[in-house]
Amino acid sequence: MQRALFSRSALLAQQAAAALDGPLAATSAPLMLRLDRSMSSVSIPPPACLLRPLEAPLRYLFGPGPSNVPPRILAAQGRPIIGHMHPEMYEIMNDIKRGIQYIFQTENNTTIAMSGSGHAAMECAVFNTVEPGESVLVGVNGIWGERVAEIAERMGANVHRMVKAPGGYFSNKEIEQAVEKHKPVLFFLTHGESSAGLCHPVDGIGDICRKHNCLFLVDTVASLGAAPICMDKQNIDILYTGSQKALNAPPGTAPISFNERACHKMFNRKTKPVSYLFDMTCLSNYWGCDGQPARLYHHTGPVSGFFALRESLAIVAEKGLEESWKKHKEVAAYLYRGLEDLGLKLFIPDMDLRLPSVTTIVIPEGYNWRELLAYIMKHHQMEMTGGLGPSMGMVMRIGLMGYNCEKTNADMALHALADALKNCKKSKA
Repeated sequence: MQRALFSRSALLAQQAAAALDGPLAATSAPLMLRLDRSMSSVSIPPPACLLRPLEAPLRYLFGPGPSNVPPRILAAQGRPIIGHMHPEMYEIMNDIKRGIQYIFQTENNTTIAMSGSGHAAMECAVFNTVEPGESVLVGVNGIWGERVAEIAERMGANVHRMVKAPGGYFSNKEIEQAVEKHKPVLFFLTHGESSAGLCHPVDGIGDICRKHNCLFLVDTVASLGAAPICMDKQNIDILYTGSQKALNAPPGTAPISFNERACHKMFNRKTKPVSYLFDMTCLSNYWGCDGQPARLYHHTGPVSGFFALRESLAIVAEKGLEESWKKHKEVAAYLYRGLEDLGLKLFIPDMDLRLPSVTTIVIPEGYNWRELLAYIMKHHQMEMTGGLGPSMGMVMRIGLMGYNCEKTNADMALHALADALKNCKKSKA
């Protein structure tokens, strides 16, 4: 059959050539001239950089994320692509949904993974549950509260901020007083504030929000898998995270879950959400959460990213969520002792409030923190970072999460820090 097809193709080519050499040649000449001109209209040459092979260095990602990805997840992401609406893809999405329910400790039906980073889930949560003019209360004790406040303002919400310096946390009494005063439809809190290294207490806040008919939205991008969080038991209405930290998948997918209270609010809106891509009416159908017999096309999901996310959730399920929490706590405590032995000061004084996945240290007196980090990168191929947002210039951050959460990696980080402190210039002030 293939031979016949090739023979027919050759015959058609011969016929076309004969036609151009015959009576049609004169009339087709102007057409061919136009084609030549259009093909020669490319004036920008191929970029030289793309004519070289891709190069990406091997780095130890000991910052606040992303973290190094284990070979098993890289292999999963490299599997052959299938269609984003194939039955097999839906089965993989169903697996992802059940995995998210496990790591969130929830039975919520409306549980999906966003096509995008943690910011996508952040915007999805606000865009779907808040309408223009409604009151929103945001706990700001680092960069992530600042981001949510700006997102809510951009879509027309009436935003009220509770503000603490980086490393500070809000008491339940302070939260209830603010909720009573501002009567928000949504209260936002960051569980793992990676810019300051704080793990914020959550117990009792969901009860306060229910008492005052307010939805409780929690960001666990930096803490999920590293510090305990139980969505249903703690009465959290909306919870989201990112794929690239303790879950160890590459950046680009973001688990999120809405309980019945949140679904009632977002599916009974007076106005449509400001974003079509993040509209949960469409996304809940795409993920098979709306009870409809057919899933309709909404957008093309990141197929390879979903492969990787499913594998990362499988690894957590195999090892056990409680074991993951325990290991992060143990490795973090090991790192704390090593840092103190180097004479470094931990930014969060109370160990119970420290984020196990991201440790913050006070910038050593007399040192330029940028020089320290540059030295570590140059001589150890290791990423650590400075502060972010309001914590910039206050802290240096070390992240050991997921695949990187090992005492051997803590030793490597401590050795690199000791080397930098020895060899970087210290001011005489």
